[in-house]
Amino acid sequence: MRLSCISTLAGIFFSSLVTAQLSGTVGPTTSTASKAATKVCNILDYGGVASTSTDNGPAILAAWTACVAGGEVYIPAGDYGMATWVTLTGGTGVAIRLDGILYRTGTASGNMIFVEHTTDFEFFSSTSAGAMQGYGYVFHAAGTYGPRLLRLAQVVGFSIHDIALVDSPAFHLSLDTCSNGEVYNMIIRGGNEGGLDGIDVWGTNIWIHDVEVTNKDECVTIKSPASYMLVESIYCNWSGGSAFGSLGADTDIHDITYNHIYTQNSNQMLLLKSNGGSGSVYSCSFTNFMGHSNAYTLDIDGYWSSETTAAGDGVLYHDLTFSHWHGTCLNGGTRAAIQVLCPSGAPCYNIDIEAFYIWTEAGSEVLYKDENAYGTGGGLNTGSSYTAYAVVTKTVTSVPAASYAITTMAADLTAGFAISASIPIPAVPTSFYPGLSPISAKLG
Repeated sequence: MRLSCISTLAGIFFSSLVTAQLSGTVGPTTSTASKAATKVCNILDYGGVASTSTDNGPAILAAWTACVAGGEVYIPAGDYGMATWVTLTGGTGVAIRLDGILYRTGTASGNMIFVEHTTDFEFFSSTSAGAMQGYGYVFHAAGTYGPRLLRLAQVVGFSIHDIALVDSPAFHLSLDTCSNGEVYNMIIRGGNEGGLDGIDVWGTNIWIHDVEVTNKDECVTIKSPASYMLVESIYCNWSGGSAFGSLGADTDIHDITYNHIYTQNSNQMLLLKSNGGSGSVYSCSFTNFMGHSNAYTLDIDGYWSSETTAAGDGVLYHDLTFSHWHGTCLNGGTRAAIQVLCPSGAPCYNIDIEAFYIWTEAGSEVLYKDENAYGTGGGLNTGSSYTAYAVVTKTVTSVPAASYAITTMAADLTAGFAISASIPIPAVPTSFYPGLSPISAKLG
């Protein structure tokens, strides 16, 4: 169980950001050891076979049923085929210890592992070597999509850590209306195309940290409704970048913090995206972003053309802070490094941009582009009328006064993974942001 205060737990000091952004404790309410002491349900005792030619889905379901009231579902080291998907529901005080590797062999849509209506739950590898291999390239080479790898819905008091999710046929990890959770020490690698989201999350009081994502789509993205989330030490390594959205009717997102986000060779460092819709995004902060070779950098787009226009005057963005951004964009004269395009029916306000040190890798200028946007920095309108106005473009021709230099990561990829070949299973990293150690050491 993690604490949302500055305290020491297992020798780890939690940052003040945890206090500021989370609304309570996160993680399972009983320990890993106590779950295992209650009962261990080894899938090999329920018909499982360490073979990629065996369908281990029924064995996983049977082991869950045996341990659903408390215990540990254990998948030992080894290679396991999985042809039928499992819906694991109604658990209390239960863990899934994945020390082996699950290989997708079935072709159904849906979710390979779907955990729902469960409390006090943990999904982890005790060796940090457990993985799910989705072999998504088989679908993608044919121009189709398949199942998600892992989805949680209405799960309370949980953690997911020390595993690799690789080559999903669709989204890798979805957290649907979950609360009081923690996700950390993970690596996600998908193919180089859209529709293969890394982590999508909505719910409340969730801490996501020390995660690396490669996929050319969403890195770690907040969906609506969402509140009191802390996302930190994230490595978007050849990705689509982090985002909020797509946002539509009745959007309700607030009290979200992103801190220490490293992004390279991605579509953007951050995109808040909507097209029409209603509701609001407010009381959020985005600090210590670092990156290079990204197409867009800071992008609020209330007219995001890739989304069908939703009914309403537009999502209202207000009281958002962006501070201490360092690095480069690919071509700041072609794609604005700061782009704040708010709906005319809902002009955004109190958008504060400070300590923004981004320069361009091509050309000698950087554009700032704003529309219906009020606040400080970034060429924003500083007035208080909050009325609609047309696009205003500011051209910056001088290098930032403060250094825009960054520290790159040794594992930076120079190309994405093909959609027509299998993606190798990587090791969980030991660093997710330049100069920072993981908040929790790898179990392995």
